[in-house]
Amino acid sequence: MTAVALARPNDRFDPAAPGGRDALAGVTVAEHRRRGRGAGLNPTGRFEPHARESVDDGWEGLADLPSLRTEVREERARSLITRNTSPDIGFDRSANPYRGCEHGCIYCFARPDHAFVGLSPGVDFETRLFAKSNAVEALERDLAAPGYQPKPIAIGTATDPYQPIERERKLTRGVLEVLERTGHPAVIVTKSALVVRDLDILSRMAARGLVKVAVSVTTLDRRLARSMEPRAATPAKRLEAITALSAAGVPVAVLMAPVIPALNDAEVERVLEAAAAAGAAEAGYVVLRLPLEVADLFKEWLARDHPGRYRHVMSILRAMRGGKDYDATFGKRMTGTGPYAWALGRRFELAAKRLGLNKQKHRPRTDLFDPPVPVGGQLSLF
Repeated sequence: MTAVALARPNDRFDPAAPGGRDALAGVTVAEHRRRGRGAGLNPTGRFEPHARESVDDGWEGLADLPSLRTEVREERARSLITRNTSPDIGFDRSANPYRGCEHGCIYCFARPDHAFVGLSPGVDFETRLFAKSNAVEALERDLAAPGYQPKPIAIGTATDPYQPIERERKLTRGVLEVLERTGHPAVIVTKSALVVRDLDILSRMAARGLVKVAVSVTTLDRRLARSMEPRAATPAKRLEAITALSAAGVPVAVLMAPVIPALNDAEVERVLEAAAAAGAAEAGYVVLRLPLEVADLFKEWLARDHPGRYRHVMSILRAMRGGKDYDATFGKRMTGTGPYAWALGRRFELAAKRLGLNKQKHRPRTDLFDPPVPVGGQLSLF
């Protein structure tokens, strides 16, 4: 492994162009090592003083290296609740029990966050995870803070709270137990069928009007899902989860995020129809976002897995983003602009109306909150 300085690709970096892949030398991960992963690159994090690339020095061939395994590190969180002031999302606080996500969705906008811990937003994001082992303790401390005012906590906005390691760690379940006990509202976003494991808690919270679950269904094509979301539940399993949640009385929304031009955009109506039939009552969508390192990771994947669609996808996407790979402007980043964005919005609205979706949007109630007693704190007399 040799440390070298690498120029960062600009926003028009094109791995499909002649010689384009030469710029990826040293950060590309061999196929046999990343099998079952989404990203094909592992570039150095943007805050690191030096970039590193893999070089075969002749002593140990890169082809002999074993496949990558998932590593989980313990992390102690000072606070579990993260605040935001973004005007184009429907919540002002979120909680994520894990950092990094084994689902490996190539388009995940949370990938750049891994650079803050000195790791790569590429393959590292999928294989080097962090579990906030004190998530329950940190959440109770947050909720017990003097002057805390309850509003729905969005769980899973950055990394999936029901990714595979949740089966053993059960941090998300612990968080839900705290929220149920304190009467605190929550909105869950997931693309995992594991959410049905917690139907006992979710159904009780739903009976009190405290919870809503949004299940992400990006495609009904099993092959496409496996390609861009390699370790997430199959589309069929996600629809089954919607059915189980709805049958248990839990308000369910379907979230088609992201919609990718010329790749899954033709499925908008079919996804909504399948979700409505499964029991979803609400629906939403987000156009593909490519912030920071996600742009190069996505483009490399697109050129590798769907080379025939590369130029079409990127051409439409850039037309929606003012000629750039991404525009982070509030009010534009979720939907894009221009004729394509307008047509997509109308298609979605008409399909949702025809299917009876979004007639009434459920917002969890906040008036049942009873803050936990902090360690060493004084119990209430009433």
